[in-house]
Amino acid sequence: MLEKINQTAAFIKSKVSIEPEVGIILGTGLGGLVREIENQEALEYKDIPNFPVSTVEGHSGRLIFGTLGGKKVVAMQGRFHYYEGYDMKQVTFPVRVMKFLGIKNLFVSNASGGVNPDFEIGDLMIINDHINLMPNPLIGPNMNELGPRFPDMHMPYDHNLIALAKKIGAELGYKLQEGCYVGTTGPTFETPKEYQYFRIIGGDTVGMSTVPEVIVARHMNIPVFAISIITDLGVPGKIVEVSHEEVQKVGAMAEQKMTRIFKEMLSRL
Repeated sequence: MLEKINQTAAFIKSKVSIEPEVGIILGTGLGGLVREIENQEALEYKDIPNFPVSTVEGHSGRLIFGTLGGKKVVAMQGRFHYYEGYDMKQVTFPVRVMKFLGIKNLFVSNASGGVNPDFEIGDLMIINDHINLMPNPLIGPNMNELGPRFPDMHMPYDHNLIALAKKIGAELGYKLQEGCYVGTTGPTFETPKEYQYFRIIGGDTVGMSTVPEVIVARHMNIPVFAISIITDLGVPGKIVEVSHEEVQKVGAMAEQKMTRIFKEMLSRL
């Protein structure tokens, strides 16, 4: 694995001139943020050695380098999911590579289903904790060069970044929710009883991504900020049939606010 990470990072460095300070992972229907990135240099996933290829609609499959909010960034326009058939090492491989490219912070976004009855479709939720119901990406031999065997997870999402986001949200007049994200394998959307279970165990929203990348980032001591766009509701009386297309549509509508928050946060880092 270490050899592959080094090989991929070396290839990327040979193709782009930008040394990123911040990594960004964009979720379903949220790839539009890249329009705000200036001085872009792009690489297709299919051209990068050892990289998986995104197979999900709404995930373009490109690494975008450039400047956002005055900071040098690398953005994943399209992420990888366990349900696509990749193992967890492949799902999280890009985060390992971004660390070797030099990132100091990781920003993550996703589309998710709200199970908190106070949430509405289109809300933005800052993730302050998670519950992992997927295979842990750190299972298997540990590489001490990457991080400790038993990484601490008492603060998976950085408190300073959360405070900054809340301050910016208040300044912009945005309503921001805050809560716990439940990570499941998918690809099925949830049953009513599953939604109820996720709420009972402490979840505010549920989705099929993010948690593996965050675990690997924290394993490598990268501070993480993550935000969910609530694209559907798993609340009794509000549960309706959900489609991937509808999730993309709602995500795109709320994306402008998320982009503004990310951009402002980066400018103040």
